[in-house]
Amino acid sequence: MNLTTITWNVNSIRSRLGHLQQLLREQQPDVVMLQELKCEATEFPHLEIQAAGYHAALVGQKTYNGVAVLSKQLGRVVANALPGDDSDTQARFIDVELPGGWRAISVYVPNGQEVGSDKYAYKLNFLRRLHTYTQGLLASEAKVLIGGDYNVALTDVDVHDPKTWQGQILCSPAERQAVYGLLHQGWRDTYRQLHPDAHEYSWWDYRSGGFERNLGLRIDYILASPTACDRLQSSAILREPRGWDKPSDHAPVVAGFIVF
Repeated sequence: MNLTTITWNVNSIRSRLGHLQQLLREQQPDVVMLQELKCEATEFPHLEIQAAGYHAALVGQKTYNGVAVLSKQLGRVVANALPGDDSDTQARFIDVELPGGWRAISVYVPNGQEVGSDKYAYKLNFLRRLHTYTQGLLASEAKVLIGGDYNVALTDVDVHDPKTWQGQILCSPAERQAVYGLLHQGWRDTYRQLHPDAHEYSWWDYRSGGFERNLGLRIDYILASPTACDRLQSSAILREPRGWDKPSDHAPVVAGFIVF
């Protein structure tokens, strides 16, 4: 028995609903972690998602942010906000417990705008809070997946032009070190586990023919706890949806696991 999981920044669920429905039909994933819904919970397409065979747990926000976990089996929301800052009202985190001892977290890390800005400081603080939260999950030995748009290209292999991007937002040393902190905890980058040297990307700017020229970054990941990664069977970046009409600027990332 297999468990197929996908993470995808849809860049507006209402604008990309048809694309999501197509992806669900074609890939038949068991779990989908979505980011950047850009809608409140009341505006989320619950009926269409139910018709596709999925339960939806989400945290919405008007116009910005928003995360969700879709699952074929009903899950239980463990947390709908990242602890550590009561003043943070942005919808960027949801943790859902699923049947069979699995947990799926959808996370939308802030972009940071510019190195040294207030938004950059918020991004680093968000990643510190995520680090604290995930440390406790590893101690439980649960089978946990953290899928999301991390807004960090971890190494130069993940960047189409490392020289141009050196030190810039998404590639700065402090951002990279923050995500490395998760890997040092014991989380595994499922794509890199199976494709250690591949130059593939998950995001391309809408401007300047970024996708057509393959001027991309790999900033979307499914991180797995060791107990989940022991079951890892496959992982891929699905480029095709990025070429659909009026696409998200992100491509879905898929990881498959053996359930035993």
